[in-house]
Amino acid sequence: MRSITYFAGILVVMGLAFWAYRENYATQAAIGEMAQVQRQIASLREELGVLRAEWAYLNRPERLRQLVDLNFDRLQLIPVETGQFISLDNIDYPKPPPPVDPLVVLEGIATPEVQP
Repeated sequence: MRSITYFAGILVVMGLAFWAYRENYATQAAIGEMAQVQRQIASLREELGVLRAEWAYLNRPERLRQLVDLNFDRLQLIPVETGQFISLDNIDYPKPPPPVDPLVVLEGIATPEVQP
């Protein structure tokens, strides 16, 4: 009987060792994947910084003014003035639909209309 207990104990220890071995490699793979994702994030942040710098460089007011002067005849761009804007009160927005009374809707569903 003792030999069966020893054999069962050895099998349990071997099973746990195999499980620990697999978990260790799964953890190492997850850590490697996480490091790769962090490197991608860092590279994308660096690329985003470069794109923001390029955007700021291309949108400099003096550069845009030169482009307007160069292309004035073709585009016929004029400077924006404050008189070209109106207040929001002058905009005629559509009126919202009237609210629906839920009791009226439920009554219409619960009791069908009888037509003579």
